[in-house]
Amino acid sequence: MKELIASEHAPAAIGPYSHGTTYGDLIFTSGQLPVDSSTGKVVEGGITAQSHQSLTNLKHVLEAGHGSLDTVLKTTCYLANISDFAEFNKVYAEFFQKDCPARSCFAVKDLPLGVLIEVEAIASKK
Repeated sequence: MKELIASEHAPAAIGPYSHGTTYGDLIFTSGQLPVDSSTGKVVEGGITAQSHQSLTNLKHVLEAGHGSLDTVLKTTCYLANISDFAEFNKVYAEFFQKDCPARSCFAVKDLPLGVLIEVEAIASKK
């Protein structure tokens, strides 16, 4: 049975979608933008700060769905500029220090709110 995920620590959705869903033991997150949930604003500081915030938001959504970064099976990462790939990888490696999940990473033309990064994941429950 499908269940919706709502995290009080992740920013509110900016459209008609949930933070994520679970089905059985699987967790599917929506793309997480670099928005600070306490201010509702995009964080400043370029790709490093935005990557950190997006991945922090992802962590909160996974935890609300009874998962964790350690249970992530695959991430999909969207970058506004492929030239940010190396800096994004540095931050990503801080969050996924062991047993890195499968990953796809794409440069895209535009992202919501003019952000530089968006990250989504498929994970299992703990």
